[in-house]
Amino acid sequence: MHRNSELYSFLLERTHLLTEQWYDSVDKTNPSGVYSSQDPEVIKSLKKKNYEFHLRFCKMFDESSSDAEFLSSFNEWIYSASRDEEHKHTPIYLILKEFFNNQEQYLNFVQAFVEMSNEAYSLATINRWNRKIVENFSYVITAFTKQSHKYAEKCLATQKQLIHELSSPLISLNETLALLPLVGEIDEDRAKLIIENTLQQCVNLRVTHILVDLSGVLTVNEMVAHQLFQLIQSLKLIGVKSTLSVIRPEIAQTSVRIGIEFNDLSVVPSIHKALASYKI
Repeated sequence: MHRNSELYSFLLERTHLLTEQWYDSVDKTNPSGVYSSQDPEVIKSLKKKNYEFHLRFCKMFDESSSDAEFLSSFNEWIYSASRDEEHKHTPIYLILKEFFNNQEQYLNFVQAFVEMSNEAYSLATINRWNRKIVENFSYVITAFTKQSHKYAEKCLATQKQLIHELSSPLISLNETLALLPLVGEIDEDRAKLIIENTLQQCVNLRVTHILVDLSGVLTVNEMVAHQLFQLIQSLKLIGVKSTLSVIRPEIAQTSVRIGIEFNDLSVVPSIHKALASYKI
């Protein structure tokens, strides 16, 4: 077994020292991320997070603790650290570097413990301690990067959805008329959001006529063209008339190639003319 109450007590008594030594050794010249911060509150929070790490990590040698308890305790720390605002904006390679620096601290402290102890420990015992340290650091590093990746993906998905929602705003022009200006590239995911958001906003605003401005859309693929015209049909089903403005030749060619008919659609050459007809 790798557990040893004397080694646990030795490390537990030095948790504050571990944190202070670690922070003193941190490379503070790199402006990227949390480690270069001069804000006293950020530094205090950084040290607190590191101290909590040591309180948990040294319990791997506690004879009264099980592996399950050790991992459960660390899972809480990993979850919290991976969502910490300061660490979220720190490059992952810098965070990993500090994990390895902490690992080196433990290997050095085990050596110091052996040298200071009155008891003679076998090389096999010392190697077992060192291997367990490396093994547990590998677990923590892997779990941390996994949690950080999951959290980053979640944040990215939320931001993407928000950007998509903001990029298809329905602008109310009067009590019954609204303008939908579409700008930029429209992929399949964004096209679906445009349909969902536009239908919902038309219902909420009690819109009966919508002007869809396509002047800012350069190209669309066949599937997206289908979905844009599905929007027109869906609006028709809920009693909303649609007028398209400024259909670029590329979009028109794609639409004709896939068999979309313009006969039943109201199309104007510019949004200005459409607005003028409503005296807006």
